[in-house]
Amino acid sequence: MGAGHDHGHAHAAPVGGTAAAAHRGRLRTALGITIGIMLLEIVGGLLADSLALIADAAHMATDALGLGMALLAIHFANRPAGANRTFGYARAEILAALANCMLLLGVGGYVLYEAVQRFLSPASTEGGLMIVFGAIGLAANTVSLLLLMRGQQESLNVRGAFLEVAADALGSVAVIVSATVILTTGWQAADPIASILIGLMIVPRTLKLLRETLDVLLEAAPKGVDMDEVRAHILALDGVEDVHDLHAWTITSGMPVLSAHVVVRSDVLSAIGHEKMLHELQECLGGHFDVEHCTFQLEPGGHAEHEARLCY
Repeated sequence: MGAGHDHGHAHAAPVGGTAAAAHRGRLRTALGITIGIMLLEIVGGLLADSLALIADAAHMATDALGLGMALLAIHFANRPAGANRTFGYARAEILAALANCMLLLGVGGYVLYEAVQRFLSPASTEGGLMIVFGAIGLAANTVSLLLLMRGQQESLNVRGAFLEVAADALGSVAVIVSATVILTTGWQAADPIASILIGLMIVPRTLKLLRETLDVLLEAAPKGVDMDEVRAHILALDGVEDVHDLHAWTITSGMPVLSAHVVVRSDVLSAIGHEKMLHELQECLGGHFDVEHCTFQLEPGGHAEHEARLCY
């Protein structure tokens, strides 16, 4: 590179793979539990003629598909980078999170539709069987939630799976409550009402996850990184006159990236050297912001005018 065109890299991509990779075993266990409970609830729903149980089983089926996609995405996301895909397949996890959102919204709509149909055509539901299968589902979902609790804080992919299981757990609670109402009062409308509650509980968290997923795909600044503060920290370094073309985005959960063109006084660069300046920039950002990979281009004053039409 020519004088004043130095690039510094604070960190490489995580050595152990993406953030979700560490939770692969827990996802597999949760997948096994989900498939088992799904089959039980299908049987229970048919025996008890319960829409709430069938709705929860349908939700379980999409959860199983979502967990499977999450595991498949982890597999692809941790494949090595190549000449054509310099970040590898890391975005596969974000695409899986987006697909999970679509599944969750679809299931929520389906459950609401079926609940309205059950109001129009009431059925006789067996409350005792509903309680048994609902309790089994709640216990199993609680185990899955505990397995995914830590991972959902680190990865959008795992969070999508966690939210699906959480919605299942809430669905199981709704099934148990509606079954109790049917047993004690004989009020059959409790079953479709529980189904509506299951559908409504799915949507808000799904929309939140969808918003976070779209932020990553649209390359918004990483969560918790204030770009004005980043700019202020860089400008506060001795010798820095300006910073432009400052960008920060997220490749996948746990892999934030930042790049910037930093204008430094020539006398400062001559005095301390480019390597020292880059080290100070990396220390400055690394100590204040959670950014894994930083790239800086050092420039003398006036250089930005020559690249104004090329950089944004």
